[in-house]
Order: sequence, then C-alpha cells, then structure tokens
Amino acid sequence: MHTELRLIDLIVLVVYFVAMAGMGPYFARRNKTTENYFLGGRSFPGWLIGLSMFATSISSITFVAYPADAYKTAYLRFMLCLTLPVGIFIASKVFLPFYRRAQVTSAFEYLEVRFGAGTRSYAAIIFLFTQIARVGLVLYLVSLLVQEMTGLSAGWCILIGGVVTSFYTITGGIEAVIWTDFFQSFLLWFGGFAILYVAVTHIDGGFATIFKVAAEDGKFMLGDLNQAGELVKAPRGFSLTEKTVLMMLVVGLNNWLTEYSSNQNVIQKYVATKNPKEATQAIWICCLCSLPTWGFFMFIGTALYVFFKLNPDPTAQAILLGTDGARADSIVPYFVVQKLPSGLSGLVIAGVLAAAMSSLSSSINAISAVSIVDLYKRHLVKNRSEKHYMNAARMISLVASILMLVFAFMLLSMTKTTLQDTATKITAILGGGLLGLYCLGFMTRRGDGRAVFSGIVCVLLFSTWVTLVEANVIPMTIPFETYYTGLVGNFVFFVVGYLAASAFFKPKKDLTNLTIWTQTEDWKTLND
Repeated sequence: MHTELRLIDLIVLVVYFVAMAGMGPYFARRNKTTENYFLGGRSFPGWLIGLSMFATSISSITFVAYPADAYKTAYLRFMLCLTLPVGIFIASKVFLPFYRRAQVTSAFEYLEVRFGAGTRSYAAIIFLFTQIARVGLVLYLVSLLVQEMTGLSAGWCILIGGVVTSFYTITGGIEAVIWTDFFQSFLLWFGGFAILYVAVTHIDGGFATIFKVAAEDGKFMLGDLNQAGELVKAPRGFSLTEKTVLMMLVVGLNNWLTEYSSNQNVIQKYVATKNPKEATQAIWICCLCSLPTWGFFMFIGTALYVFFKLNPDPTAQAILLGTDGARADSIVPYFVVQKLPSGLSGLVIAGVLAAAMSSLSSSINAISAVSIVDLYKRHLVKNRSEKHYMNAARMISLVASILMLVFAFMLLSMTKTTLQDTATKITAILGGGLLGLYCLGFMTRRGDGRAVFSGIVCVLLFSTWVTLVEANVIPMTIPFETYYTGLVGNFVFFVVGYLAASAFFKPKKDLTNLTIWTQTEDWKTLND
C-alpha cells in the first residue's frame, strides 16, 4: 500500500516545511513580553483571527477522519457540527463579552474572581490534559498520510509533523501561529478540492452519479453501523442509550458551548483582536468557513465511496470493511497516493499537514499560556522578570510538544473504530464538567469555591468510573452512550454545585459584573 516519495512531491513538501519553519524566527524578534507572545499586543483584525480560528478548528480530524466516517458510515456525526451557529450565538451573548471587558489572557482568570484560586487551577489542569490528548490525536492522524506516501515508519512520520510545528510555535509565539494559520487555511481548502476534483473526473456522470449511487446505498442517511456492521438509520428522538439525531444535536451544542466558554484556543484569539466589533466578526467568520468545510469533507468521503464502488479496489474494500487490519482513516491517504498525479499529491499532502499543524500550533501556544498565567506565575514563581516568564513560556511549549509526541505514539495501538468516533469519546470523557462550571458561574448567583469543590469531586468520580468501564477494568455496563459522557458530566457538575450552594454554601463575595444577572450598565458598554 505504500509508495515511494516522488521527487516533485518531495520538493513541494520541503518548500512547505521550510516556509512554515521560517515563520518562527521571523516573529521571534517581536516577542519581548508574555503579552506579545500570547496575544500579539491585542492588535489583530477580525478577518485574520477568524481565518486563524477556522484553520485551528479544521484539524487533520476534519481532513482525514470526516471523509473516513462518511466513507465507512453515513452523516450522523455531521449533526454535531450543525449546532455551531447556535453555540456561537449563545456564547457571544453570555460568555465572550466578559473576557473582552476584563482584558484577560486566560479563559480561567474569571473562575478565580468568581469561585477562588482552586477552581481556576482545576479548570486549567483539565484543559491541559484535554489539549495534550487532542494534539496527540491530531498528530497521529496526520502521520497516517505521510506514512502512506513515504513508507516511513509511523514513528518518523509523527516526528516530521511534530518537530516543525513545535519549532515555529515555540520561537514565534501567537503571531507565528496566526499567520501560519492564515496561509494554511487556503492550503487545506486546496487539498480538499484537489481530492474531490480527481475523484469526480474519474466517475462517469460526475456529481450526478455520486448522488445517485450514494443515495441508493443510504450513504446520505443520518445513520451509523450497528453491531453486525450494517448501515442503519439512527432514531430521531431523545435517548441516553443510543445515538439519535436529536442527541447528536444536543451533544454538538454542548461541545460548542464548552468550546466558546472555556477553551483557551478560542478565548485567547478572541481577546487578541483590536476591539469587540472585530472579535465578533472573527467568531462569525470562523463559523461561516467551518460549517460548509466540514460538510465538504464529509462529501469527499461519500465521493470516494462511489469512486471505489465503480472502480473496485481490494485495498479500498478492506478499508471499507475493516478487514486485514485496515482502518477507515487510511482511505484519504490511500487515494492521494494511488490516484493523484505527481506534484498535485505533494500539494494535497501539504494541505493535510496544514490542517494538522494549524491546530497543533494553536493548542501548544494555548497550553503554554494557561500554564504560565494560571499556574506558574499565579502559584509557583511570582514577581519575576518578563524575560524569566518568556523563557518559561518557551520551555513549557517544548514540554507540551514532547507530551504531544508521546501521546501520538500511544495512539498507534488504537482500535478499528473511526478516529472521528474516538475523538468524540475522548473529548467527552476528559471534559471535566467545565461547561457546567461556567454555567454555574455566569448564569446563577449561587455557589462559591466550596460548592464548586463538591461538583469537582462528583464529576471526577463520574469520569473515572466511565473510563474504567470503557477500559473493561470494571465489569459493568454504562447506562448511556459514551458520546454523552461530556453532556452528563456537565449536568452532574451544575446540579451538584447548584444544590450544594443552595443548601450549604451561600456566596459571600460581591457578584457585581460576575454573572449575567448582576451586570451594571457601565460594564455592559465597557470597551464598546
């Protein structure tokens, strides 16, 4: 299944890597303070931040796993994406304006003012664990494509993407991240269009045939594989024990509200814009670019299904059925290597690398920001020089990069489920109830650090139990679909925290401008 790396493709990839790596030293000259390293002086225009946020959201999970999911199953998991506009609208009214007005660097600074330093540290640590798992998964996915093209070992493929990304992120800070995101967003679009163009032009009847054959085989249905491996339509209503259309929408909304209330990747870029108007423009540009792109990459998977059905291929069939150890996530790498002409395949490889690297660089920089602002400067080493904190920020970025590589190597032993499926489950289990925590803070007058601690204990016990059952350490059956772990965890956190606050822990501090119910008119118009 491997092929030799062709000279023209090698040249394309070398040029791409050199160009991206060069961004780091170029922007390094401007990074004299952590404010510049993490926020770029809060001077970016909304259109640039919007495209950067878009490039971060379109990781290699989109480029590789979305087509794989549509190729092997259908469009049920696309429902997770459709609630993004709703999530952004709610977040823009409830959560995001506070971060602009408070001039925060970290999304978790609010939690200390509202609930205390311990709560802030908890949320920061949960974020760090989640991001390390995420970047490891993203890096592993991109290594699939490099491995298929070059025949190199998986280990070398992981190192290729990881080292270059880490270099420009560590040296160049947020400016290098945002400008590389900008260029990478166009490259990943080009890669997707190139794949679809080649597939469609080699199918008699083009798009009409794709829609006809895919519809006949149920590939557009909102369905998934059952235990027998058959594609079946998903139920539509409420259920905690199986995947349904309604529950995918609910889980999607839960994910996006979490993303836009507590994800440092989003908050850090949101507050790096020039003003609130530019910040609002940024999140809607991200939405308008992301949603059709996710649908586009799902359709690529459908097109590849029709292509290989009309042009039978033993390897593609094995990928579809999961036989001989083949994974669904290798269908895009296989098509690129086997069907795209020289030069074009190199550009597409650069596109999928761009998708991965834009996401990795943002996460590494965000991990460094949270580590410095919420933990290191706040609790461990106080009142030191900016030079000291700059050196510490770069060192933490390096450590995060190493942990990313370690986790990516661990994922080499993943199961045969599609990695979009796996990514959803990992996100759910590691969620830590953060949305429930922020809802308790912003949307109620209840609670203090003691009430929050009750919620933390319960949600950690809950997540640990789910993890142990999933790993078959505890011989039990989870009474709900694992996809809903994050949703249930947020509910547990909010309810426990609210009840504990109502019964035992009355808030003693002044909550002015800390909840949606206690905002002053002056606060509402601050920075507008």
